[in-house]
Amino acid sequence: MSSAVINVHLERPIGVISKHIYGHFAEHLGRCIEEGIWVGEESSIPNEAGVRKDMVAALRAIRAPIVRWPGGCFADAYDWRDGIGPRDQRPRRLNVWWDKEEDNHFGTDEFVQFCRMIGAQPYICGNVGSGSPREMMQWLEYCNYAGNTTLAQERAANGSAEPYRIKYWGIGNENYGCGGAYDAAAYAREYRRYASYLRRMDPTVELIACGHSHEWNLEFLENIGRLDTLDHLSLHHYYGSGPARGFSTDEYYGLFPKALELEGRIVRDAELLDFFERGAGRIKLAIDEWGVWHPEANPSSDHYQENTLRDAVCAAVLFDVFNRHCNVISMTNIAQIVNVLQCLIQTAAEKMWLTPTYHVYNMYQPHMNARAVEAEVECSTLDLTHDGKPYSLPTLSASASVGQDKESVCVTFSNVHLRNEMEVTVRFRGVERLGSGRVRVLTARKADAVNGPDAPDAVAPQRGKLRRRGNTVVCTIPPHSMAALMVKL
Repeated sequence: MSSAVINVHLERPIGVISKHIYGHFAEHLGRCIEEGIWVGEESSIPNEAGVRKDMVAALRAIRAPIVRWPGGCFADAYDWRDGIGPRDQRPRRLNVWWDKEEDNHFGTDEFVQFCRMIGAQPYICGNVGSGSPREMMQWLEYCNYAGNTTLAQERAANGSAEPYRIKYWGIGNENYGCGGAYDAAAYAREYRRYASYLRRMDPTVELIACGHSHEWNLEFLENIGRLDTLDHLSLHHYYGSGPARGFSTDEYYGLFPKALELEGRIVRDAELLDFFERGAGRIKLAIDEWGVWHPEANPSSDHYQENTLRDAVCAAVLFDVFNRHCNVISMTNIAQIVNVLQCLIQTAAEKMWLTPTYHVYNMYQPHMNARAVEAEVECSTLDLTHDGKPYSLPTLSASASVGQDKESVCVTFSNVHLRNEMEVTVRFRGVERLGSGRVRVLTARKADAVNGPDAPDAVAPQRGKLRRRGNTVVCTIPPHSMAALMVKL
């Protein structure tokens, strides 16, 4: 057994952890929308207005805060008008990026309805690659305008006399690649055009620009002109190491440094924004696509992959990163909600089950809108090789926050060691004694354990044991596991 210490410094606040850090992403890719979210009103699968009820209940249970849609690469080939009006009159189009035909039965109105069902804010990603500022401005008018224009009347005829008041609008997706193959300077000019019209149509919206590498982001910011048109700069981060299951020891450990490359990107790009804003701190980073991407997730599998305990622990490690940098991160959106890549929910016809990653979201709920405080970790490290260079991986990851009631503290931590259990001592600096506490642990015998239709709870949170004394809590967690500790001050 190894040991580690977490010193939670209650007197050292970092910032408020936006609930949108625990956000989601849904694209017209594979079985994410069709079969995952949308089954249609005539389906034998229980649904409300065509949306799966079991999936809605699961997302409501974790208080899903925001959903990005319709893509992804799909967004920059999407004509929003294809997805409104009577469904039997909507055109059938070729999805050029994912090589499938779209019936467009799930469009803007259905998406907003879905978000309202789960209690989330909608985040629309607009078409820059093949669209125009006029198209996106009219989409915004359709969604948000409260007057009596033709588009507002059309929205009313489609079921909503009241405007949707959608706050978050992305100006394109991966515009360095599938979103039009722009260079950074050319995209900056396009962004200025789009932003000027969208801001004029609705000054209350918040706009998200496409970010990429550090070099791209620097050139974009040098060419954008007016920073007041920008509210969020997006980053995408995918990673993988070996297959989803049956990975080697080296492949198991290799996933973590690849995921943690994101922390370096966050630090560098936050410094870049700080330089251009001269310390104002208004523009934030939105990691609006992230997650593990296994080789099994490819076009032939509809980008479906098994979701393991290793994936979940790695997601927890990144959530600790996001919590620690909550002062510069406005949102993150894992790819994706259902049936695609590192999803939270998987379905097969009428059956639905929750992945280990879903349980991480559930266990991290207390951090949402809480005040992050410094969690100093003392633990052993593992000597690895990453990209041909020596790499030292801490065996314990952690983050901590004080609840909005100022009376409870949540500490989340993960033992990334593949074989050793760990005794974790958590010291709460700034208080002499603690009240009641409990700990839940997400674990399984094997790191590549999964849930499935016949074993939906193979990987699920369990009640753990803890010892309290004064301002200290001690608990033991198994290898390749994560834990959420709640204590009263």
